Amino acid sequence: MRNKWMPALVFVLALSMGMTGGIGSAQANAGKQKDASCLTPKMVQLKTDMQKAWIDHTIWTRSYIVSALSNRPDQQDVLDRLLQNQQDIGNLIKPYYGEAAGNKLADLLREHIQIAGKIVAAAKAGNQADVTKLEADWHRNADDIAKFLSGANPNWSFKELQDMLYTHLQLITEIVLDCLKGDWKGDIAATDKNEIHMIHLADILTEGIVKQFPEKFKQTHSRRSQ
Repeated sequence: MRNKWMPALVFVLALSMGMTGGIGSAQANAGKQKDASCLTPKMVQLKTDMQKAWIDHTIWTRSYIVSALSNRPDQQDVLDRLLQNQQDIGNLIKPYYGEAAGNKLADLLREHIQIAGKIVAAAKAGNQADVTKLEADWHRNADDIAKFLSGANPNWSFKELQDMLYTHLQLITEIVLDCLKGDWKGDIAATDKNEIHMIHLADILTEGIVKQFPEKFKQTHSRRSQ
């Protein structure tokens, strides 16, 4: 009798285990769907806009370095585009911190670019004394940016932002030196690192804004007429 019922028992156990697995999978999928639903369109839009602005920052910074070091005729046009990017970044925070704060960030970032331009010129001329002095100004400006942002949002740590900005400066310096040496593979590698790094910074800024202003990112549902 025991042998007679064994196949049926095995079948029931297997079915039970399968159902348990199915329930577990359903719960996991539900969790994933819940996580996905937490990303509202407004969050996605800010994340996309912020990433694009900082990717543009890396693209046009390198483009300016190449133009300046090789005396290309597009140097001023590229610089104008790069400076516009700093205003674009400032504009992104205006809906949350106001017009004055957005313009202040843009001013700090323009100073970052202006110092970078002087460093490129000094490095090209082989003037190491000026490069050293300008690098100190560059890091002071990075401190000012980190201080300004961390003062606006408690979710943005001064030390974290400072570290992120210092790494950015280091990578730009590598690009300049690699271009001067004609180390194109090194230039490309540093540019790739810089882009990934700045996408990470963009995400830090986006996450901080969403945490500070959750009401601005709530999903809105249109009501159907009865």
